[in-house]
Amino acid sequence: MGFFNKIFSGSSEEKEEKILPWIALTSVPQLDEVAKKSKTKTQVIFKHSTRCGISRMVMNQFIDAYDVNVNLDLYYLDLLNYRDVSNETGYKFQVMHESPQLLIIKNGVVVAHASHGSINSLDIEQFL
Repeated sequence: MGFFNKIFSGSSEEKEEKILPWIALTSVPQLDEVAKKSKTKTQVIFKHSTRCGISRMVMNQFIDAYDVNVNLDLYYLDLLNYRDVSNETGYKFQVMHESPQLLIIKNGVVVAHASHGSINSLDIEQFL
């Protein structure tokens, strides 16, 4: 490790990478599946822009704070590669597009949503 890495990297301990149980949201028909599954289990969609530094920062914070033991389905939507799915998500669930954005879906409707820094303020567990 170089001199500057030692100064600017913080802790010298390696951080274990947390792997979330993402389900790739890549097609419009999956949105009907999400709505249907939300009748029995909370569904969460994380809309992410892969070209946006703020979106990446919020996503990293979300990953760090996420409880992998929570009982819900977690979808990842790369809105740049799947713009049609992103657009249809807004229409289907009646939310204006933002990025990054988190949607919590129960009984076929969005019960909570947030964007940017507000994403990490949502208490997902209250919607289980």
